[in-house]
Amino acid sequence: MSIQKRKQRTSRRKHEVEIPGREAILGFLIEANRPRTLKHIARGLNVDDPVAITALEKRLEAMQRDGQVIKNRRQGYGLVEKMDLIRGRVIGHPDGYGFLKLEDGGDDLFLTAREMRRLLHGDTVLAHISGVDRRGRRQGTVVEVLERANQQVVGRFFRESQVGFVAPDNKRISQDILIPGADTGKARTGDYVVAEITTQPDKHTQPVGRIIEILGHRMSADLAIDIAIKSYEIPREWPNAVSRESRKIKPDVSEKDKQGREDLRDLPLVTIDGEDARDFDDAVYCEPDGKGWRLIVAIADVSHYVRPASGLDQEAGERGNSVYFPQRVIPMLPEVLSNGLCSLNPDVDRLCLACELHINARGSVKRTRFLNGVMRSAARLTYTNVAAMVVDKDQRLRKQYKKIIPALDNLYQLFRLMHAHRQSCAVIDFRSQEPKFMFDEQGNVKNISAYERNDAHRLIEEFMLAANVAAANFLLEKEIPAVYRIHETPSDEKLCDLREFLAEFGLTLDGGDAPTAKDYARFLEKIEGRDDRHLIETVLLRSLPLAVYSADNLGHFGLGFDAYTHFTSPIRRYPDLLVHRAIRHLLSKGTASGFAYSHESMQAAASHSSITERRADEATRDIVQWYKCQFMQDRVGEDFDGIISSVTSFGVFVELNDIFVEGLVHITSLPNDYYHFDPIGHRLRGERSGQLYRLGNHVRVKVVRVDLDDKKLDFEMLA
Repeated sequence: MSIQKRKQRTSRRKHEVEIPGREAILGFLIEANRPRTLKHIARGLNVDDPVAITALEKRLEAMQRDGQVIKNRRQGYGLVEKMDLIRGRVIGHPDGYGFLKLEDGGDDLFLTAREMRRLLHGDTVLAHISGVDRRGRRQGTVVEVLERANQQVVGRFFRESQVGFVAPDNKRISQDILIPGADTGKARTGDYVVAEITTQPDKHTQPVGRIIEILGHRMSADLAIDIAIKSYEIPREWPNAVSRESRKIKPDVSEKDKQGREDLRDLPLVTIDGEDARDFDDAVYCEPDGKGWRLIVAIADVSHYVRPASGLDQEAGERGNSVYFPQRVIPMLPEVLSNGLCSLNPDVDRLCLACELHINARGSVKRTRFLNGVMRSAARLTYTNVAAMVVDKDQRLRKQYKKIIPALDNLYQLFRLMHAHRQSCAVIDFRSQEPKFMFDEQGNVKNISAYERNDAHRLIEEFMLAANVAAANFLLEKEIPAVYRIHETPSDEKLCDLREFLAEFGLTLDGGDAPTAKDYARFLEKIEGRDDRHLIETVLLRSLPLAVYSADNLGHFGLGFDAYTHFTSPIRRYPDLLVHRAIRHLLSKGTASGFAYSHESMQAAASHSSITERRADEATRDIVQWYKCQFMQDRVGEDFDGIISSVTSFGVFVELNDIFVEGLVHITSLPNDYYHFDPIGHRLRGERSGQLYRLGNHVRVKVVRVDLDDKKLDFEMLA
């Protein structure tokens, strides 16, 4: 037999060989009740062919990467849960330590700076609980690194004493990347670069890399956004498969696609968005219905065009969401869909997935249904115009939009009814404010103000909440795999700290060990009108966990809903697209068992979407901070009034009144004294003077330094 034929035969055998699946391997290890080597596993599962044994070993290695098994020093494979190991994602801190965000929930594990030497922010690891530190935090020890999150790092290149290194722009990566002399390319000291990591860190050495791209030398707004995009590895270029599929999409809805759908084109559905919005994925309409109301929330039917496993779908899933920077957007879907066929532009036919809600005279939703529809938006409206028409009764605008004024008045009347009903159930209402940037013709920030929310914002928010709840209840009723938006209750540790803090003010939060959203809402009502409300509200907000996506419905604590999901923005959020697919499957008379997604695949998508959401938040936060620093560049030496927004062991952060810019007053610049940090009381206390600097205190500061490169502002305390 020739060598070529032998290779071909061996190749066929590799492809044809059958080996036990993961469930069989896990079952064997459970029954064995101890770690087993490859030899033992192969013998126990009747695998004796050399090619099959090699394939079995590769499967075990894949199971190890996925955190299902772990290989010990004696080459035995064991069950992770039997070894008391926990899988999680590393969250780095600029000061060198970190935390492990557990995949199965629960409080984070603290990782010391020593543990973090071999890790970078975002890595996925297995760890065990090794003890409790002096602050009472559970401490973790890393056993195995399962997946490295950083293949490339963006930062500034420096050379000192013939040693090159890159200081990461993402401050959660606290280790510099060493760059050997032969791998620096043409980079000069101070250049912003992209470094490819060639050697990941371990206990003894820093990460090592090589320069693969020089981004620029002088910081600008465009470069700042480019750095954020690369630093957080936000996909920006469309793969070839997406480009090919996009070119096949026609600009108009075909007659064939309209068939079999309910015709909503006679209803004056309208979109209501911000002035600078470019994609419109939701439209609303309501009318009196007997003793109550009929509300329709129509959402662009993205799932009709983005099919599972297509290039568009895979890229949308990878991106997870659109990312909105000031003056730039990185969309989840190509423009031909996000601004075209899936945007509910006025006076054109569009496919939609609609939620019809019937609401009684008290503002309570009594029944709902979902439908595949075709619609035609009657108008593209803005929050400002709608508020002027329905709240302020602006006659000029009401005359301009006279054809749809009755429909708008109906929407406003129903909103007030539903909002009052929800408020009567006690809703947590934190008064956070977002900054709004105004730019000059050169793209520089000329002013920062509070983003004003009016009743038109609240109107859309109320109707979207109702549709999201209806979607969650529908999916739960049909027991189909789906993605839910969950917000868990505060942890015991956070509650304990909160109660200690409130006790200093003579205040208590009702609810014992398990306070509800109503308890939080009633507490906020109780402190209404207090001068220190902002301080107390801030600490209250920080006691709550972040909302995430999950395939398991655990309710939404903050909103007070037993079930909640995201249904209303499939153009810009992948979980919404998955929810649409589940609903459309049910509308086609499908059953849960015939659905293309399992609970496990939904959970994988939910976990990834939670990560991409955090990634987008961190990237945009970086850019917002850069714009704030740019705005303050010419204000060094000026005095401002502000409020202490955060207290740390190294100083206090102060947010300036009216312009929402935050800077640090370092502890070394405070009046001459020794200051001690009280994390429970959120304050610094002077040892000799007794001077207190506490969260929520009103202060006056001077701007002493603005660092655009590091996106930092330094203040000096005046009073």
